[in-house]
Amino acid sequence: EKEFERYLLKVEDRMTLEDGPLERGVRSILEKVRRQGDRALLHYTQVYDRIRLRTDQLLLGPDAVREAYGQIPKDFLRTLKKSARRIRRFHSLSGRDLSEEWTERGIHLKKVFLPLERIGIYVPGGKASYPSTVLMAAVPAKAAGVKEIVMVTPPRKGGVHPSLLVAADLAGVDRIFQAGGVQAIGALAYGTETLPRVDKIVGPGNRYVATAKRMVFGTVDIDMVAGPSEIVIVSDEKTPPSYLAADLISQAEHDERALSILITPFQGLGEKVRAEIKRQLSLLKRRRIARESLDQRGAILIVKSLVQAMEIVNRIAPEHLELAVSKP
Repeated sequence: EKEFERYLLKVEDRMTLEDGPLERGVRSILEKVRRQGDRALLHYTQVYDRIRLRTDQLLLGPDAVREAYGQIPKDFLRTLKKSARRIRRFHSLSGRDLSEEWTERGIHLKKVFLPLERIGIYVPGGKASYPSTVLMAAVPAKAAGVKEIVMVTPPRKGGVHPSLLVAADLAGVDRIFQAGGVQAIGALAYGTETLPRVDKIVGPGNRYVATAKRMVFGTVDIDMVAGPSEIVIVSDEKTPPSYLAADLISQAEHDERALSILITPFQGLGEKVRAEIKRQLSLLKRRRIARESLDQRGAILIVKSLVQAMEIVNRIAPEHLELAVSKP
């Protein structure tokens, strides 16, 4: 159908829309942080996070982390520990001894992988709390042998969410700073009197954070320009509709501009998933954000076959892809 192709073209072009005023604003903040250090960092924290901090409050001490363990449910703590263990085990599969040697006619070649000295992890904290981001960023770095891991996350009136502090402790984060937004990216890239300069910045954020990461790339390394969050699920009739709905919502609730798409050859499954999404949204605390994301940008695409589904996946090239099929 024409509407089907129109939607796909719009999705394909989602990364090409540049925002000139946004870029100018981000560049101005980065430049101020580069020149003024802590002074600019604290100023923009007050302007954008509406929280007044002193320099000595930027770094969170060990007491805050210890208290956080008593502020989260025990079953959730078990979940965090299990997740950290699984991520650590997966990333240890590659091993540390990755050197390769080759000699030919007096020429000796050697390839050696060396871990970075210090990385910075950006953890969003504005609209929701993401302990999973902490684990997925810090645990692989620790497994790789990175010597120091620094975490920044926006301050909140009630303090940094305890789940983030516990996740950071479990993952081996060395220092946690109350700083967010473009100003935190600038502080990690250039260093201030309080925040150290890092070799690489990883972690997702809103479009301001993503733009800031893109602009400091070269001064510092970055993982990728991430966000808004995306998921595309390809499914056959054998996956429970409730699972598919939950996974689509899990990305939609991140941000109003998130992209959640289900592709399936089975119209009946699509209709069941749509009904299940409606049911689950009614139970969700963040339903307003998720509903707006799904209404404005989400879709359930009915295709002729799984082959066509994969052709569409390659056109979209999503951040997250799920193959909920019997033969992935």
